[in-house]
Amino acid sequence: MEQTQSEQVTLKKKASAQKNSISICDLMKGNTTEILQKMEYQVPTYLQDYSDLFIRYLHSWNTLFGTCYISEKQFFDKLGYDHTALEPLDEYWKFIKNLFLVQIESNSKFVNDYVQFRLSTIELFDKSAASALDYYSKLLSEFNSKK
Repeated sequence: MEQTQSEQVTLKKKASAQKNSISICDLMKGNTTEILQKMEYQVPTYLQDYSDLFIRYLHSWNTLFGTCYISEKQFFDKLGYDHTALEPLDEYWKFIKNLFLVQIESNSKFVNDYVQFRLSTIELFDKSAASALDYYSKLLSEFNSKK
C-alpha cells in the first residue's frame, strides 16, 4: 500500500514533532543527572588533593622535627640538660594528642552518620516518589478511561 505525498508529509511532521518535544521529566532528569555526575567525577580529584595536602603536611612536620633533633643534639645536650624535666611536658602533649584523636574519631563518626542519614532520606524519598507516581498513573488511567 502506497502512501500519498500528503500522508508522508504528515508522518514526517509527526515524527519531527516527537523528536523535538521534550518532556518536563527529560529536562529535570538530564540536568540533574549531569550535575550529579559532575559532582561524582570530582570526588577522586577531591580525595587525591586532600591526600596530597596531608602528605605535604606530614613531610613538612617530619622535616621540622628532623631539624629539631639536630638542634637538640648540638645545643641542649652540650648544656647537660636533664631530659626528665620534659616528662610533664610529654604528658601534656600526650593529653592534647588524645584530645585531637578523639575529635578526629568523633568527626569521622558524625560524617558517617550524616551520610547514612542522607542515604536513608533518599531511600525514603525514592519509595515515596514511586508510590506517588504509581497513584498518579492510576489516577490518569482512570481519568483517561472515562473519556
